[in-house]
Amino acid sequence: MTAPQQQPDTLFPRVSERYDDRARYPRGIAYTEGQYLPISEAKISILDWGFLHSDATYDTVHVWDGRFFRLDLHLDRFFSSVSRLRMRLSQSREEIAAVLSNCVALSGLRNAYVEMICTRGVSPTFSRDPRDAENRFLAFAVPFGSVANEAQMADGLHVIISDVQRIPPASVDPTIKNYHWLDLVEGVYQAFDRGGDTVLLRDQAGNIAEGPGFNVFAVKDGALTTPERGVLPGITRRTVFDLCARLSLKAEAAPLTERALRGADEVFVTSTAGGIMPVTRIDRAPVADGRVGPVTKRLSSLYWEMHSADEWSTPVRYPAQDKNDKRTETGGLSQ
Repeated sequence: MTAPQQQPDTLFPRVSERYDDRARYPRGIAYTEGQYLPISEAKISILDWGFLHSDATYDTVHVWDGRFFRLDLHLDRFFSSVSRLRMRLSQSREEIAAVLSNCVALSGLRNAYVEMICTRGVSPTFSRDPRDAENRFLAFAVPFGSVANEAQMADGLHVIISDVQRIPPASVDPTIKNYHWLDLVEGVYQAFDRGGDTVLLRDQAGNIAEGPGFNVFAVKDGALTTPERGVLPGITRRTVFDLCARLSLKAEAAPLTERALRGADEVFVTSTAGGIMPVTRIDRAPVADGRVGPVTKRLSSLYWEMHSADEWSTPVRYPAQDKNDKRTETGGLSQ
């Protein structure tokens, strides 16, 4: 008789409550034109430059167990991107933070993926001059989704290194979060064709760049390296550096060759959508012994632990919340 299989030791923490039973929009909610709507009813104009030309910027922050994680950093990056694209928002930072919180509170979601967007908008005369367009702010909250599912968090992702080259930073600045994803989408299809879960793209020099919505780290002899150029400096990527400082681990941003990645002791990817996610195979070959490594586990454990720390998280004020919950008494959004 065979022994019963044990459940996988996933890197996701266990949270049973997905949404409040009193939720008005448990499938998601959007904020547009000053209104909160069910996500299925949210629309933008077909003439919006964001739709026609991918002329938009955005940022995403997640809520876990009723708390925003590192909201301030996401707002910082969003406002920086808006400014660098020569767009203007009529809403203040505090107003946008309130909209995001309202989206989550009205949805009732305890674990949510929350996005803020600024598009170039629509020109009243369909002018081709971007200065004529009226910039537009939108936001939404939907149930939390991860790059890696629970089984992949336990066993590790199988990543394919694509033949597709990442858009060079001289063409599209990757440090401004954008929707220019055609190279990434083509790479994802290559990964699927080759039996992989997801993909990494190279830069012009042939070094490893990034994947669709995530950064990558290689661990060798206890030291961490993540690509320096041609990537979005993700908030979770920054969080890994902050965690490494707490754990006295060496971490640097530097060129990461394909050879170094394949020869690493551990590999993991980082994203707001999933946190710290292990990679145990690259192009069918195992990373080291093919199992999730100790550094990845240690960082992931501390990463999720910090989600309840006041210094890095902000509670959502849900309707009719228990006034005895001391974690909400300090209340308010980070400003």
